[in-house]
Amino acid sequence: MSFKSGFVTIVGRPNTGKSTLLNLLTGEKIAIMSDKPQTTRHAIRTIVGTEDYQAVFIDTPGMHKPRNKLGEYMMGAAVSALKDVDAVLWLVEATDAKPGPGDLHILELLKQAGCPVVLIINKIDRVDREVLLPVIETYSLLHTFQAIIPVSALQAETRSIVMSEVEKLLPEGEPYFPRDTLTDQPERVIAQEMIREKVLRLLSDEVPHGTGVEVFRYKVNPVNKVLEIDANIYCEKDSHKGILIGKGGAMLKRIGSMARADIEKMTEGKVFLRLWVKVRNDWRDNDFMLNELGYK
Repeated sequence: MSFKSGFVTIVGRPNTGKSTLLNLLTGEKIAIMSDKPQTTRHAIRTIVGTEDYQAVFIDTPGMHKPRNKLGEYMMGAAVSALKDVDAVLWLVEATDAKPGPGDLHILELLKQAGCPVVLIINKIDRVDREVLLPVIETYSLLHTFQAIIPVSALQAETRSIVMSEVEKLLPEGEPYFPRDTLTDQPERVIAQEMIREKVLRLLSDEVPHGTGVEVFRYKVNPVNKVLEIDANIYCEKDSHKGILIGKGGAMLKRIGSMARADIEKMTEGKVFLRLWVKVRNDWRDNDFMLNELGYK
């Protein structure tokens, strides 16, 4: 049996569960997750492989109408991830009775890309079966999908169901990455995202989208072998800085403690994490800041 390999992009509106699905498929936490829209900002590649195939998944930012230069970068990353791939997994929500303007826009982009599309109707655990069937029928009339899969990205059995369809769409070819590779993202970048995830998780809706994280030091101490990380959390208002730090520094300590635990799990070693909060007005529209934070 010939080996198969290829690239698969995951797309969808913000908060449809793309990163949750990606982490389920890889069996590791690579993409950060939050119940807040537009959590993912980069196109993240992760690798899932067996003795028979290697699938390189590209998790994209949720497709939305940009409101600033950061949003434009995110949309650019999402659209460019549709080029030269072997298949697309398009996530929609079972809780939506019919596709909205955002879904229809994505569908047009998929038609233009011309690659095979598997429609994944996520969050079926939130609806009754009689609600789900009309949703499947509605989408089936919009496009010729390779498959339509109703799933919950929170359930383990979803992995084998999705990977079975993905394997069918992969062309014959050699692996693109060494067998044990999990992602093409440097640990430094993943650590940066893990810190930002804690901000998203712990703070109210107003603050997180105005924050960015910069890891400016990432080095193992040669004496005690502890990984030392220094990072800045940027926000846009002095009031947000106060919220991020918290009374007596309690919130910043909590963010740091939770992020350190995840980073230690990823690196399988001790981590010493120091965080600072800095105000940079309108950094999301500042080309220099976006470049510094890896968004250009």
